[in-house]
Amino acid sequence: MQEDFLHYIWEFQKFSKNALQTEAGEKVEIIHQGTHNLNSGPDFFNTQIRIDGQLWVGNVEIHLQSGDWYIHHHETDAAYDNVILHVVWEYNTDIYRKDNTIIPTLVLKSRIDLSALVNYKKLFSTNKKWINCEEDFFEVDNFIIQNWLERLYVERLESKSEHIEKLLLNSKNDWEAVLFQLLAKNFGLKVNSDSFLSMATSFDFSVVRKICHEHEDLESLFLGQVGLLEDISEEKYHQNLKARYSYLKIKFKLNNSNTIPVQFFRLRPVNFPTIRLAQLAAVYAKEHQLFSKVIKARNKKEIEKLFQITTLPFWDTHYNFKSISANRNKKISKAFVDLLIINTISPLQFLYFKKNGIEKTEGILELMASLPKEENQIVNTFNKLKFVASNAMQSQALIELKNKYCNPNKCLQCAVGNSLLQKK
Repeated sequence: MQEDFLHYIWEFQKFSKNALQTEAGEKVEIIHQGTHNLNSGPDFFNTQIRIDGQLWVGNVEIHLQSGDWYIHHHETDAAYDNVILHVVWEYNTDIYRKDNTIIPTLVLKSRIDLSALVNYKKLFSTNKKWINCEEDFFEVDNFIIQNWLERLYVERLESKSEHIEKLLLNSKNDWEAVLFQLLAKNFGLKVNSDSFLSMATSFDFSVVRKICHEHEDLESLFLGQVGLLEDISEEKYHQNLKARYSYLKIKFKLNNSNTIPVQFFRLRPVNFPTIRLAQLAAVYAKEHQLFSKVIKARNKKEIEKLFQITTLPFWDTHYNFKSISANRNKKISKAFVDLLIINTISPLQFLYFKKNGIEKTEGILELMASLPKEENQIVNTFNKLKFVASNAMQSQALIELKNKYCNPNKCLQCAVGNSLLQKK
């Protein structure tokens, strides 16, 4: 049994209160179970309990055995001085305050709601499963699941904000620079995300601001910083970019010694780093105040317009510098813009609005709900158990659910797990 289960039992009062008394025989009346503390310190704050007619207001600590109090060294921690009741699964010793008075102990072993105990044992059975509740997931009410997914998506935004905060700190609160770095990372997709981010952070964003009116200079900067212009080539366009980059390198004292090399292996030509960097250059050649427009964008259509770009003519017949290909415009697809909204724009908007005290979470949820769900193993497996995701907000939430709750067995902190524990 996990201690978390007793936290659940106490928080939702899932035990018999008939003739409730402490181990010493004192009558107990629970007026309020208190507020669950998920940080360090006692498990429940501001509990109100009447013991033998005397009202006590303070904290509750919960353990599997009463002796765990000493195993965890609470007797030496001042944070536990205000514990008014020790709630345990079973009693094996008295515990004392610093003044040698006994802290009342309430034993729950014989008082637990039988259905909750059965459900708990089923949920945490040792049978190997993809998720603990996969046999019963389909039974959970859709209203509970959808409300939980909405909350999980906000948690995911909060988590992504931590990375953005670091970029913001390093760029001295230059939001435009942070947007560029995030876009670069996501233009690199999974294979080249680290390489593209290392490129975007290898120079000050002021360089982009100064050369953004020269499309070829932007391209030479991005391609040059990741080492794609270092080869000797007879291709005139390559030579042109290489000459431009050599000039920029001297002018802006550029250093690319710490950038991560790009990879072409197993990539479809449309995702070659040459094409993605050419597209990124086209975005910044077209949009010189991109951040303000991204923040003001109200829907998917407005964001798509920002990324309707035309790469330089060379790329119409090339995917790299080595060979000619069939003539094809290298525009950014709507599906790729969806990925940028999911991984860059929505998290950036969320943090920006939060920092500026603007309540726009509902608008971000609506934007994400307008995008199709992602296709991956996590989302598809959940939908086989029960179809719960049809849009990107829901699919992002399912990724958060699997990684942050299912994998670490945090079922007792999950709305789905709680619903199944309360099942009769």
